[in-house]
Amino acid sequence: MFWAFLSALFAAATNILAKLGISGISSDLGAFVRTLVVVPSMALLLWATGQFRQPAVWSTRNILLLVFSGLATAASWLAFFRALSLGNAAQVVSVDKLSVILVALFGVALLGENLTLINWLGILLVAAGTVLVALH
Repeated sequence: MFWAFLSALFAAATNILAKLGISGISSDLGAFVRTLVVVPSMALLLWATGQFRQPAVWSTRNILLLVFSGLATAASWLAFFRALSLGNAAQVVSVDKLSVILVALFGVALLGENLTLINWLGILLVAAGTVLVALH
């Protein structure tokens, strides 16, 4: 459960850092930076669509946030596979999906996003579902 929770925390961090990191630049190019190790085919897509010309408008902040997002992705996957090797898939994946809740909370706290009552109900239901699936 410890590794599954770490996976959820790092997965949430990747989403928040990516959201911040792509501010003012192509989201496709941001996704390429974040997933360079995992999805090298993004390079071909960006070349084909001419988006490789855009890095000249990048700030140091954009680059740093996307690098940190990539590091959070790696940490999340390491924790996920460690948890998966130690626990039941349904339970590990359920706890890993706490990232949905964490991203919502971080989005409100760090990005100033607003959630409606129905959004908060959804978050509570995701939390309840996670607990129910994670129980032995």
